[in-house]
Amino acid sequence: MEKMIRLAHGAGGVLSHELHKYIVERLGGQDASALADGAVLDLDEMGAGQGGRLVFTTDSFVIVPRKFPGGDIGKLAVCGTINDLAVMGARPVAISMALVIEEGLETEKLGEYLESAAMVAAECDVRIVTGDTKVVERGSADRLFINTSGIGITEGGNEIGPQMARPGQKILINGNLGDHSIAVVSAREGLSFAGQIESDCAPLFGLIGNVLEAAGGKVKVMRDPTRGGLASVLNEIAGSSRVNIRIDEAEIPVNDKVMGACGLLGYDVFHLANEGKCVFFIEDDDGAVENALQAMHAHPLGRDAAVIGEVEGIVDEGATPRVILKTIIGGRRIIDVLTGDLLPRIC
Repeated sequence: MEKMIRLAHGAGGVLSHELHKYIVERLGGQDASALADGAVLDLDEMGAGQGGRLVFTTDSFVIVPRKFPGGDIGKLAVCGTINDLAVMGARPVAISMALVIEEGLETEKLGEYLESAAMVAAECDVRIVTGDTKVVERGSADRLFINTSGIGITEGGNEIGPQMARPGQKILINGNLGDHSIAVVSAREGLSFAGQIESDCAPLFGLIGNVLEAAGGKVKVMRDPTRGGLASVLNEIAGSSRVNIRIDEAEIPVNDKVMGACGLLGYDVFHLANEGKCVFFIEDDDGAVENALQAMHAHPLGRDAAVIGEVEGIVDEGATPRVILKTIIGGRRIIDVLTGDLLPRIC
């Protein structure tokens, strides 16, 4: 671990993993590699005696700018929390919201962000039930930071988690990569890419529920590729399950404007953050993959869904799990975790 925290420690890549490991070890918790988007709490094991399972998650949002094409910090906070619960197979039920407000924030803008948050919560039948407010001196919080925590309820006995990837499973995603990052950077820097690119910021609970119903118990892994993008998420899953993963470049949906922006700015689309995408690992049995794909295509957030790859095999002891990209021209290259700082303050 480095002696000083750098901005790159928050980018979702290699340094983020090092920081997470450092924090978890000092809190006396489990290995950071086992951490998913939320924690599953067995109430019986905790002594509550209720016979149920809750999922708990927490997140903080520090995005710049606070309003961007397709959303704002309020919408982002609630969508992000709902999605972290949904990819754990839980039905979101309640959210807390804590605000750190810098002196000088316009009251009208704060109201807009809160109304956006409330609108998304109402659409998903999720209650914002508690919270906290702190106001700090000018220069201490860059106008507004939001922290949220969420509680969801698991329904059904299907185990879902990053450790559940197995050879033969197909990998699906519900739409285009990179829209959120390019929308935010274009708003931040005043750039135009032959028309506005909007963030994909959206609550995924409805889409995920449809996929789980369509594919039955065949869905084994779900993750939302936020900071660090698809590359980081797939590498985390490969490491947790000790498998190799292959994805096919020709099958991966990307908006032409986003790809053009990546070429102009030197970004790798696989490292770009997304806020309305979910990666699914599904066993290819009894038509589960086709059923899941049809369920996604029937949902507004899944019209561009595609099968983008598969789990290839178990990794031998001592070997490093790999994510391999089959390129459009037929070659193969390793897709690694983001190193350094691509786009700070993206969520």
